[in-house]
Amino acid sequence: MNNIVVLGSMNMDMVLDVEQYPKEGETILARSMEKIPGGKGANQAVAASRLGSNVFMIAKIGMDENGEILLANLKKDNINIENVYIDKVNPTGNAIITINKSGNNSIIVVSGSNMKITSKDLDKAKKVIDSDKDIMVSQFETPIDITVKAFKLAKEKNIITILNPAPAHKVPKELLENVDIIVPNETEFLKITGVEINNTQDARVGCENLFNKGVKYVIVTLGEKGSMILSKQKEELIPAKKVKAIDTTAAGDSFIGALASKIDAKNLNFDNLKSAVEFSSEVSSIVVTKKGAQFSIPYLKDIK
Repeated sequence: MNNIVVLGSMNMDMVLDVEQYPKEGETILARSMEKIPGGKGANQAVAASRLGSNVFMIAKIGMDENGEILLANLKKDNINIENVYIDKVNPTGNAIITINKSGNNSIIVVSGSNMKITSKDLDKAKKVIDSDKDIMVSQFETPIDITVKAFKLAKEKNIITILNPAPAHKVPKELLENVDIIVPNETEFLKITGVEINNTQDARVGCENLFNKGVKYVIVTLGEKGSMILSKQKEELIPAKKVKAIDTTAAGDSFIGALASKIDAKNLNFDNLKSAVEFSSEVSSIVVTKKGAQFSIPYLKDIK
């Protein structure tokens, strides 16, 4: 069982079920709309907690009903919320998610309070980034400069850092220097490295700059094709389990949460990372067969 700190977003997802995405200027009818707890940070925290880890959340929500619901949801999943701060000016983050008949999604995020986490907030949360923690996870739905500061604190305490560079964004050198594992999808990998992945050699070329800046492992998620693990010395493709996808929302987030939960933090190497990726792929394969972000994330007993 790992002790995991998640610095990240908390959103209320407004999920629209549509036959197909609208064209520019077109009006369509949705078959249904649901309000579901989400946000990359919260999804990853929930996944890690449901899979057996102790999870500590650093986040910011608005002083509104959505924030109250999201906070209650984390408490229900036994996540430590002492460092979830209240923004008295900006609303809780929202995401508008449309899901088409193929199960693919399109997401528009209204960041709200997520982008208002400050250095002062992180200073208050310093006590949770301590030497009894194993893993720290972050994404790009909160300010990047705060992630840089948090990862520096984590590395001072020998905590393994996992960066999910989503939404796609250039990664500052100062952040890469403090990242142990980076987990982009193909789009994010292209944004970070300038290299489009068509084969293993492409991935290797794109990763060289990341390794030179200090990253130890790169895990590229490739959707239904699986995922690729690369270190300076090795690479391996892990196939995805074949399932019928209903909704891909939170598939990537559950992968990250599962990875953080399964990693052998005391003895991180390529082989045990491969085992963690295989487990994470299994978790994601369950998530895409159900609707909703946190509603679809399984518990450890479901995996077993």
